[in-house]
Amino acid sequence: MSESSGYTPPKIWNWDTASGGRFSNINRPIAGATHDLALPIGNHPIQLYSLGTPNGVKVTILLEELLALGVRAAEYDAHLIDFFEGDQFSSGFVEINPNSKIPALLDCSGPNPVRVFESGAILLYLGEKFNAFLPREGSERAECLSWTFWQTSSAPFFGGGFGHFYHYAPHKIEYAINRYSMEIKRQFDVLNTRLSQAKYLCGPNYTIADVSVWPWYGAMFFENFYSAREFLDIDAYAHLKRWAFELGERDAVRRGRKVNRTWGSPNEQVPERHSEADFKVPKQDC
Repeated sequence: MSESSGYTPPKIWNWDTASGGRFSNINRPIAGATHDLALPIGNHPIQLYSLGTPNGVKVTILLEELLALGVRAAEYDAHLIDFFEGDQFSSGFVEINPNSKIPALLDCSGPNPVRVFESGAILLYLGEKFNAFLPREGSERAECLSWTFWQTSSAPFFGGGFGHFYHYAPHKIEYAINRYSMEIKRQFDVLNTRLSQAKYLCGPNYTIADVSVWPWYGAMFFENFYSAREFLDIDAYAHLKRWAFELGERDAVRRGRKVNRTWGSPNEQVPERHSEADFKVPKQDC
């Protein structure tokens, strides 16, 4: 609906029409399962149910980083949750995450499986479980938690909100685009300023804070999210760009970006991950 439509909100909102846009068929104002379906269970201690969106990529990057450290207990199966097929509304998925959003994790390493949902909670859980990429005490831990929760409270709402109104919304609304553009660029500037002072977000050490932020604001230098790279002039943020490319060249980040991905170049897609062999690209016939 355009800005000149004269729309007046009703006294009580009702879900009586589709919202329009690419994701209108998967959004609804009620919780719970729409169908019964058990989730698959692989052979590893950690079961991840996800999609290769920024929030999902956070977890696969961290798991790949843990494996790169030699933490074999971090071996995992990554099962694809297809939004457009409604997988997130299956009874099995809702049992792990009642909010029906990816990622969701099931830790089967103990006598009783432990469910963890929300990407920030999963990063913190894995960092504590394996005592890696998470400072144990003091100011560095406080800094790490601050930046991690800054991302979870800021980027999805404003970054995702920008993407919706700039790229996906069926009608371009100048007010909404300007409002979200201003905030997302403010966030770029927050990161750029911090990274002018330190190698990583928490200082000299790479932590879950970097893993949390990179898929949202680092990956934008590798993928033209929302076709907005030029519009947002992200190349102007030199320190953010330096950090983005340094992390983007890490082997674990490259692998993590591919997991549960079903779009783009076939060489960049690993829809399901059950072992390191899933990353090997099959040879093409001559």
